[in-house]
Amino acid sequence: MSYKLEKLEKSQVKFDFVVDADTFAKAIDQAYEKTKHKFSIAGFRKGHVPKKVIEGVYGREIFFEDAMDILIPEEYSLALDKETEIDVVAQPSLTDFNINDDGSVNFTLVVTVKPEVKLGAYKGLEVEKKVAKVTAKEVDAKLAEEQEKQVRLVDVDRAAENGNIVAIDFAGSVDGVKFEGGSAENYELELGSNTFIPGFEDQLVGVKAGDDKDVKVTFPADYQAENLAGKEAVFACHVNAVKVKELPALDDEFAKDVSEFDTLAEYKADIKKQLQKEADEKAEREYEDKLVEKIVDGAELEVPDDMIQQEAEEMVQEYEYRLMYSGLKFEDYLKYMNNAREEGAPEVTRETIVNDYKPQAENAVKVRLVMEAIVKEQDIKVEDKEIDAKLAEMAEKAGKDLATYKKNVKREQIDYVVNSVLSEKLLDTLKALNEPKKPAPKKAPAKKAEGEKAAE
Repeated sequence: MSYKLEKLEKSQVKFDFVVDADTFAKAIDQAYEKTKHKFSIAGFRKGHVPKKVIEGVYGREIFFEDAMDILIPEEYSLALDKETEIDVVAQPSLTDFNINDDGSVNFTLVVTVKPEVKLGAYKGLEVEKKVAKVTAKEVDAKLAEEQEKQVRLVDVDRAAENGNIVAIDFAGSVDGVKFEGGSAENYELELGSNTFIPGFEDQLVGVKAGDDKDVKVTFPADYQAENLAGKEAVFACHVNAVKVKELPALDDEFAKDVSEFDTLAEYKADIKKQLQKEADEKAEREYEDKLVEKIVDGAELEVPDDMIQQEAEEMVQEYEYRLMYSGLKFEDYLKYMNNAREEGAPEVTRETIVNDYKPQAENAVKVRLVMEAIVKEQDIKVEDKEIDAKLAEMAEKAGKDLATYKKNVKREQIDYVVNSVLSEKLLDTLKALNEPKKPAPKKAPAKKAEGEKAAE
């Protein structure tokens, strides 16, 4: 075998192969052995027809396609073993094929490879980093959230208002026939929460415990249950109770009940500390994102279409998995999206969703390629002790010792740990090479000169 390698545009290379007659003849013999069981010719048992006889009946080219299916991967693999600098990112495509009079074969493969990255400036950049500051208002809002979690529901003997909870038994019917999923007992519904379909909760404002009320509504035209979409329904409701929320007092006793602290002041101080930690982490992530974005914007590279397509496919597959974990099939999601689309809008398919993901996919691939180039230039490596340290953390969380944990760890988990450690080291390196720029302090409004006010 011999070949010639040529670089093309858009991160593609071309292999022009020449395979000698003997190698091609061996591939034909292999194709015959692989497919001979498919041929039935009078006078011969199936699977025992000689190759010459089959070629005589069907023509000598009968085995060419199968022979090339054997030959191409073998020759291509041998060529890649020699071309160590080439990083293939997609399956090759056969663009030319010819069998010569002497029995030799010429064929051409075009393959997409990882593009060359020309790094721009990634050292000494000034990227603004926000200074996170937690306000008393944010602390009070978090405290109110915790207070809401400890709310008690108290029965009241009066008409229900928005914000109250009504405990109801209800049974829904369409044209006098009850439908599946339309009934419940002692369901606690907060009026004004828009939990139920439009119009339902409004009709229960003013009811009292013991009341019976027929609630008449129309299901939305795009309702997920097709048998109910656009239909008028009646819900026979019986009110068991009307309840109001009773919040606990914000005092030392509240702090003792919901935290490890003895006083409200200590609890609030801890809330501020936790919020500050979250704010600092958020500011750090935003700074890292801005830094990476600036570095990537300064680099020169052309992301191949094959890499964008592959990344977009993987993003959609990941989204499909998330839907599956939440109990929704991707086919049902497509059906719902198409039912909800506006008239005249194009049909939503897997292909259209993949296309929608392509801009995001292109950016993700670009970031990855630029970061890989920096890792290579800075010679950032992951050491075994760093992997063990990460695995030790994982083992501790799983309640196991490191040795036991490592015995059961899978290759995918090791790869995840390596990539995680590498990403951390890369970000640490980039931050060490660049000085964060603090935002300029806000200027106090200039004082007006005497007499200006009067002139306004």
